Amino acid sequence: MPHAFQCEIVTAEEQLFSGRIQSAVVPGKLGEMGIYAGHSALISKLRPGVIRLVLENNSAKTDSIFYVSGGFVEVVPTTITVLAEKVIRAEEIDEKAALEAKRHAQELINHPSKDLDYARAMVQLTEALAQLRTLEEIRRLIRGG
Repeated sequence: MPHAFQCEIVTAEEQLFSGRIQSAVVPGKLGEMGIYAGHSALISKLRPGVIRLVLENNSAKTDSIFYVSGGFVEVVPTTITVLAEKVIRAEEIDEKAALEAKRHAQELINHPSKDLDYARAMVQLTEALAQLRTLEEIRRLIRGG
């Protein structure tokens, strides 16, 4: 059995997860990163996406999947710490709201007005798509594959 290590997921307002895990996958700025015990030290910016934790007891609980809007991850050989702007447990994501945010952002981008904040619309679209990917990840996990 792989060695377990400590994981902390926090925002400025709260701690969302603290526990022992076997591995983590986080959405790094340049792509997804797999983290295991003994990983080399690193700090990376996070992009909106899915965090997937394999818990110490190797269970596939739904609370081991999170949406993160961005932030930073710090890894040392015995601990991973996610310092996030916003984190939502997968089961708490409002799918209707995410679909509406996606539709709204696409509408803004496809039909720009003179006061369009294109960067803001792209951020809104990226976050909505990441939340929808998180929901897909949890559904895939529940189906067992």
